[in-house]
Amino acid sequence: MSKELTFASFDGTELFANLEIPTDPKALIVIVHGLCEHQGRYDYLAARLAAQGYAVFRFDHRGHGRSKGERVYYSDFNQIVDDTNAAFDRARLEAPSLPAFLIGHSMGGYAAALFGTKYPDKAAGIILSGALTRYNNPLMGPLPFAGDPHAYLPNELGAGVCSDPAVVEAYAADPYVEKSISIGLCNSFAGGLEYLKANPGAFTAPALILHGGLDGLVCELDSREFFGDIASTDKSLRIYAGLMHEVFNEPRKDQVIADVLEWLGARV
Repeated sequence: MSKELTFASFDGTELFANLEIPTDPKALIVIVHGLCEHQGRYDYLAARLAAQGYAVFRFDHRGHGRSKGERVYYSDFNQIVDDTNAAFDRARLEAPSLPAFLIGHSMGGYAAALFGTKYPDKAAGIILSGALTRYNNPLMGPLPFAGDPHAYLPNELGAGVCSDPAVVEAYAADPYVEKSISIGLCNSFAGGLEYLKANPGAFTAPALILHGGLDGLVCELDSREFFGDIASTDKSLRIYAGLMHEVFNEPRKDQVIADVLEWLGARV
């Protein structure tokens, strides 16, 4: 079964979601997408997971894709983690008896890391991909920025997302990929990253941390440091030599997805 739906987040903001539930699912996966993109860019990953018996719930962040809210804007880092918590709770309504995992990419990995820190023990496990958990590559410059938080900067992330030119071209042409980023959203990263760095002992969930060795957007050192700092006793780190930022879209994506499926299979 596949369906589209909307749900209210913690403050009433309407968020768009997509749900796939195979026959007799064995676990639930909530996918959390990255900055300026949307849940539809995870069609391939969702299909692969569903084919192996996983229910998949994907949602668009507020201000992204088909969700409501000021475009590509957060006033505070708690908004993204509390939206993720609301999505997780909404997903659980569809499959309340199943173990529930998160897969978060890039800013979605940042959100998933915050979720695991602020809401420990809710997820059966958390998978991070190219997650912004430190700031070893100061891509946006020193944070926070001065200026109007409602002012916007151009989205210049496209060239760094993937080594496959077709993926880069599709990203640029995608009408649901946002073309600008608010200063408020950028500044919200500063508080969230400080929170993650100050509270690694609160993150105790089983964790699989993935990163492309050639990631030009988020430094793989972020994942190495986060892996070393968190309190999880069940944790694995995989740095993929030669892969760029979007490991689920790289030419070797099936290898990465196979690693995810193996990890999940050992925990359901």
